[in-house]
Amino acid sequence: MNKILVGVICGVVLGAIDGATAWFYPETRPVIGGILMGSTFKGMLVGLFSGWYARKVQSTQRGILLGAGLGLLFAFLVAYMDAQKGAPHYLQIMMPGFVTGAIIGFCTQRVGTTPKSASAGVPGDTRSA
Repeated sequence: MNKILVGVICGVVLGAIDGATAWFYPETRPVIGGILMGSTFKGMLVGLFSGWYARKVQSTQRGILLGAGLGLLFAFLVAYMDAQKGAPHYLQIMMPGFVTGAIIGFCTQRVGTTPKSASAGVPGDTRSA
């Protein structure tokens, strides 16, 4: 399985779990469906970008940093929209987004395969594989 697919699957699963934790806050229960969809989509985007990055750069530390940064960025955007409605919950939204993004970044670096070079196995190619 390639790294982008690993990232998307991991992002969807972890994003859904992240969104499902909103059920523990009674004021969010009426809108739990929207939270689940938004968090799942956010996780999918982080997984997509982290998987793409993992194909280019083989560094677990950098992958974790990228995933955590993207998770934090997308969570901040959601928290900012929430604050505009008069309910600032920055910590409750951004902390799980940060952790989820870091886990996704780690998974994309450690699981999956990178594509083989297009020139591998071409007669006359002197580069080592």
